[in-house]
Amino acid sequence: MNIFEALRISHDTQRTLADALVQTQGDSRERALVFKELKRELAAHAAAEERFFYVPLIAHDLTQEPSRHGIAEHHQMDKLVESLEATDPSSPGWLATARALHHKINHHLQDEEHGVFQLAGKVLGEAEKLSLALDYEGEFVSQRLKA
Repeated sequence: MNIFEALRISHDTQRTLADALVQTQGDSRERALVFKELKRELAAHAAAEERFFYVPLIAHDLTQEPSRHGIAEHHQMDKLVESLEATDPSSPGWLATARALHHKINHHLQDEEHGVFQLAGKVLGEAEKLSLALDYEGEFVSQRLKA
């Protein structure tokens, strides 16, 4: 498995959880569980992706700016998650913020899969793609256990 395949596994999970989150209602157990799982997935993915995808890409002129943009989007998602944590889950504002997070997640994943991945494919060698996938997966699992 290469780095792109490894990242797509988490991307698919993020999409599924984000879709499920905006379908929840009120201060329900389902909303709390889906939000907790999405929060864990986003945090573990961002930590591992930044270290073992974006950092290596920042070293190349072609992928430096897209990598910085991707990291900035991770921080924007973190802020939305923090906002959800500070908002009453039964309020209309909670769902509005959840929808904003859903939109940001989908935008970010679209950017990566249809832009950054193609550029990264040009600057990373085949062995590096495989090695980064192993490193990413190890860090992802470690981060999930911490969350």
